[in-house]
Amino acid sequence: MKVLGLILAGGHSESLGSLVSKRASAALPVFGKYRAIDFTLSNMVNAGIRKVGVLTQYNPRSLMDHLGSGKEWDLDRKNGGLFILQPYVSAEGSYWYKGTADAIFQNMTILRRGEEDYVLIGSGDHIYKIDFTQMFNFHFSTGADITLLVKYLDETYDLTKYGIVQMEDHKIVSIEEKPQNPRGNLAFLGVYFMNKYLLMELLYNYVTKGENDLLNIVISQLGKLKVHGYVFNGYWRNVKKGIDEYFRINMDALRKEIREELFYKHGKVYTKLKDLPPPKIGSSAVVKNSIISDGCIVNGHVENAVLFRGVMVRAGAVVENAVVMQDTMIEEGAVVKNAILDKEVLIRQQGRLVGKEKLAVMEKRAVL
Repeated sequence: MKVLGLILAGGHSESLGSLVSKRASAALPVFGKYRAIDFTLSNMVNAGIRKVGVLTQYNPRSLMDHLGSGKEWDLDRKNGGLFILQPYVSAEGSYWYKGTADAIFQNMTILRRGEEDYVLIGSGDHIYKIDFTQMFNFHFSTGADITLLVKYLDETYDLTKYGIVQMEDHKIVSIEEKPQNPRGNLAFLGVYFMNKYLLMELLYNYVTKGENDLLNIVISQLGKLKVHGYVFNGYWRNVKKGIDEYFRINMDALRKEIREELFYKHGKVYTKLKDLPPPKIGSSAVVKNSIISDGCIVNGHVENAVLFRGVMVRAGAVVENAVVMQDTMIEEGAVVKNAILDKEVLIRQQGRLVGKEKLAVMEKRAVL
């Protein structure tokens, strides 16, 4: 069985503020040296998928720089490989994507010319680790036409921001998009698996009539096709849900059980490699419950924090409950608490950045 992977990575969330002013949400750095898209892409590669199309649109430069030729995911190959699928402007007009279905429809060539019989569609914004082959087996064993990935969400999720699913014996009977009064806690996770020719038929029938959202098309088929839900029980979060959610995701990596699930189960998580030395922890440093990445030099106090590559924390500086992105400098005596610092930020001597009622956020290359 050959499967084509499609990753929807063109999204932009206003709730992420300055963190996505110059990058797509799928390119958001997480866990010290990864990007959000690494998890969906690695899940697909670990499931044996050797042809992946990434549909990107909003601020794609950093995402494209990260993906490159796909070498780190073994996708720099003659047959199959990694395809970056962007909107374009031609003499006939502008082809900006109007929605998830329209994005795939405008790239129908990758479906028509491929040898794959099935398509797995996922989002580049989601952080999770899964064995997709189990989902494939479920799809065939239940005789489904379309299989959606679903999960029972706990109280740490805002259910009004998700598609809430009603299911009977694996069969999905209704999906309510972002309801104000959710009737349950079973949510759709943005992953579709179906026959390629069925997908093409649905897109030709509906996108040409003005329906540009793939989920809406699937909802319209609930009474006509066998749309089943595969229940996922592992860790899953969506970075696009806002700054607080992004911060929570990075803090979750400080928990041993979450790290083990994300990085040691169902294959590796691949990412773009950089040749940096291991972190250096000075004799005066105090480091507690933190992730310290390659190239970091720490001489101050770091606690409950995620330091990305090349971060420097000088002597006497304090960093607590913080996400500090690549090449940021925190000078002597500075204090950073309850904060997110984007790349190449400078906190000068005795500077103080403390988030109180909400997280303090500094944009890329800001100086305090």
